[in-house]
Parts: sequence; structure tokens; C-alpha cells
Amino acid sequence: MPYKTKYTPNNPSKYIGDTTKIICRSLWERRFCKYLDENVNVVRWGSEELIIPYYSPVDKKMHRYYPDFYVETKQPNNQIKTMVIEIKPEKQTKIPSKGRKKKNTYLRECMTYEVNQAKWKHATMYCNKQGWEFKVLTEKDINVS
Repeated sequence: MPYKTKYTPNNPSKYIGDTTKIICRSLWERRFCKYLDENVNVVRWGSEELIIPYYSPVDKKMHRYYPDFYVETKQPNNQIKTMVIEIKPEKQTKIPSKGRKKKNTYLRECMTYEVNQAKWKHATMYCNKQGWEFKVLTEKDINVS
């Protein structure tokens, strides 16, 4: 069963959107919510509040991508830096290998990889047009203890 909880921010004024609808789909997302909520350099943040259209190579249709986080941070020079963050297991960021997997498992992993790549390509283009940065973080970037 997938992990899914609600997060209630300690600093609701920093949150963009409805603070009663913050859903964490992994421990990594929950940990990141807490980091954003408590970090004094984070000016504003939101969870799945941004919509980016993307074309899926799997079904050849347009879809809507809701990146995990939108973040505005205050930099040392007092400028505001905007980032869009996606949190994924590291294995979903790499080309799947067949190994000893069943055919259906391997095909599903390949489709997931291709869809993720399409989402991230469109997110990168979208962010570049806005002067923002797009990042994919994995469990190696987020220390869950």
C-alpha cells in the first residue's frame, strides 16, 4: 500500500494554497514539507499547486503534470530564487534494466521512465521560460531518519 498522509504546516502564512490539502505521498515528501515549512530562507512554498502541460510518449496525448513542490527562497543577496521540485525514488530517474524482472514489470518501469522524462522535459522548458529552476530530488538528496 502506498504511503499517503496530510501535512499541517507550522507556518501556514508561507504556504501557497489550501493548507488543509497538503498531501505527502512518501516519507521523502513529508520530510521535504517539514524542511520548507521550517526553513527561514523559504519565503513561500506550495505542494502540487502548479500545473504544467506535457505530451506523453506512451499514449501520445497531452496531460497535466503537477510537480511536487513550488518554492521561493531568499538568497544571500536578498534576491528571490524560484524552484520547482519533483521528488522521486532514484530508480525512477534511471533507464530501467531488464535483469530477471517479469516482462510486464520491466515494461511498466520503462513506461514510467518515459513518462517521467517527458514531464521533466516540459517542466524544464516551462521553468526556463519563467527564469526558474527545475530539480528532481531523490532519497539520496533527502535524509529520512
